[in-house]
Amino acid sequence: MRLAAPFAACCLALAAPLAAQTPPAAFTPPKVIPPPGLTLADTDKAELAAGAAALRADLDALARDLAAPESAALAALLPDAEIFHKAVDWALRYDEFMAPKDLAYARQLLARGRERAAQLRDRRSPWLTATGTILRGYRSKIDGSVQPYALVVPPTWPKPHRQMMVWLLGRGEKRTELAFFAEREAAPPQLAPADTLTLIPYGRFCNATKFAGETDVFEALAAVRAQYHIDADRIAVAGFSMGGGSSWHLAAHHPGLWAVASPGAGFAETPIFTKALAPGKEPRPAWEQMLWRQYESTGIAANFTHLPTLAYTGELDGQKEASDLMAAAFAAQGLKLERFIGPQTAHKYHDATKAELTARFESLLAAGRDPAPRDVRFSTYTLRYADGPRGLRVEGLEKHWERADLRFTAAPGADPVIVTKNVSALSFPGAPAAVTIDGDTVRPLQPTAPVRTVLVRRDGRWQNAPADFADPTALRKRPGLTGPVDDAFVDAFLFVRPSGKPLSPELGAWVEAELTAARRLWRDVYRGDAPVKADRAVTDADLADRNLILWGDPSSNSVLAKIIAQLPVAWDAKTLTFRGTAYDAKHHAPILVFPNPLNPRRYVVLNSGITFRSEGYGNNALQTPKLPDWAVVDLRTPPGPRWPGKIVAAGFFDESWR
Repeated sequence: MRLAAPFAACCLALAAPLAAQTPPAAFTPPKVIPPPGLTLADTDKAELAAGAAALRADLDALARDLAAPESAALAALLPDAEIFHKAVDWALRYDEFMAPKDLAYARQLLARGRERAAQLRDRRSPWLTATGTILRGYRSKIDGSVQPYALVVPPTWPKPHRQMMVWLLGRGEKRTELAFFAEREAAPPQLAPADTLTLIPYGRFCNATKFAGETDVFEALAAVRAQYHIDADRIAVAGFSMGGGSSWHLAAHHPGLWAVASPGAGFAETPIFTKALAPGKEPRPAWEQMLWRQYESTGIAANFTHLPTLAYTGELDGQKEASDLMAAAFAAQGLKLERFIGPQTAHKYHDATKAELTARFESLLAAGRDPAPRDVRFSTYTLRYADGPRGLRVEGLEKHWERADLRFTAAPGADPVIVTKNVSALSFPGAPAAVTIDGDTVRPLQPTAPVRTVLVRRDGRWQNAPADFADPTALRKRPGLTGPVDDAFVDAFLFVRPSGKPLSPELGAWVEAELTAARRLWRDVYRGDAPVKADRAVTDADLADRNLILWGDPSSNSVLAKIIAQLPVAWDAKTLTFRGTAYDAKHHAPILVFPNPLNPRRYVVLNSGITFRSEGYGNNALQTPKLPDWAVVDLRTPPGPRWPGKIVAAGFFDESWR
């Protein structure tokens, strides 16, 4: 990755004098995606609305009918019918009918929703044994929304192998749920290996499997694996264009999952693809550049050591750049990228080259992955991506956003030898007699049952993890609790809106506008309604199960008032104090992510949704975290397409959340 000068001296706290942190005087409206659709005739709109309402009533009655514990398996299939209601209902609510033919298709989907509801009412689910293209859905843990996916089940399933490909789609700004269904039923995916069950996630619309889009892939994958017996060693990932970028990301960051990967075109990093650092462009703050590493594949190319990867690009495709960059990154790690280049071809598959690639893909998928390679290499910049091949997990870093490297060698009959860089804790399955790690010899505690060996570095030496290492109340960054702010939105979350009087009218107006913008972005980019509750309605179940996104201040939000003394900020009507610096509370607000004092296994976030704004709507590679773990906002500068106001200070907490 090409780095700008601010990386030379990046530290935990980063002041913000850069011009990039002052938004323009006038807010630029976000690009509308999906774009506005047709204006429907009143009669068509009324007919479809009545049909959607009738289907919703059927589904609600069915949910009540299947509420008994003995009906749990059938109740879990309700999203397979609900997806048809959502496709039509959202198209109506948000004017998303893009062509006249969509109306007839919407009528078909309503009829199919009623058919599936009737089948479930009769305790039947025939689509579970069907072949061909099947439209299905699941209910997301993130926001409770129903999300669709498509399956292509070959007539030979499950012979000869129970193998599976996850196919990731290219960018489609008009790909509503309605359009997704029509597209999937019109044609198979561009890559179609024989005898392979293919999962095509919706991906929560158009985000290159970032944030909730990534979670969507794994939620859909879990839904499929719960109902189809998939060979865990024969799962592949592939895609083209935006889907190629998604494939680079998921392959690099989850290398122990796949038997083979095949990214077609796409992008593999942010600054070069977006030309974000080109001369004359507005400077990017140091923290934003550091956070590009979250979705960078070039810097962690060592993760492809045991993952066969078939990269495709057209010879004339501008996105060939990603394949070139990854080939160089592979070479820097002593690896060779297997490339397929369509001669004199632009942004599409070349038929003969695709046939060659498909044959190679099929052979690798049939062979399957090695679940326990002898010599494992794994790199990461964040504990969000902590899991490597062979069950290896990085449990702690010396410093986030600097690359951590781990090499695990285990010859048959020999004890493991491990070499690390920037790793403070790790674990792996089993308990050998001894482990040599960075020159230290550790004898793991012998278990009475199969467990994981957990090692930590203390005072410069490796040792068995102490008994309190897993204590969730201990403040340390760990997998699932790493920051930055955006990390709170890849799992279940709840917007908690204030019901009291704000510390100042200016602050109250800013909070309301930012909450509205955050809800809008969630609907636009992630195709769900962000769950919202008033502060006084938050329950113990919410605390146990969700990251709490607290909007407002200690005067207006009662949940924030309850925990403010346990957060690293002091805030009253006159002064906001953070890291020893005092700010005028009338014109300043904090944004931060921190372990929730009421449940340290979950986050609390102050005054922010996803931190990329309207600038990111038009380019998936710019949909990266924009703010680090904390920031202070001067509200006298209006929010804009990149920032929620003027960022006067921002930075990262250390590995102990200090």
